[in-house]
Amino acid sequence: MGRAHGHKTRDRNKGSLPQVPKKLKSDGLDVEFDRDLADHDDLEAMARSKAADQRARNRQKR
Repeated sequence: MGRAHGHKTRDRNKGSLPQVPKKLKSDGLDVEFDRDLADHDDLEAMARSKAADQRARNRQKR
């Protein structure tokens, strides 16, 4: 028995894993939000999140 004998069944499965189509992937933004109920901390967190998203988009374009 060789060294890789115990890994055969595990490695054989990798090629058959299903791929999710790009149009079915979500961006993770499915949260309900009401601006009327938001406090200062919520608005500040939204601004920081928006700025971070913009930085990430700019980094991807480079």
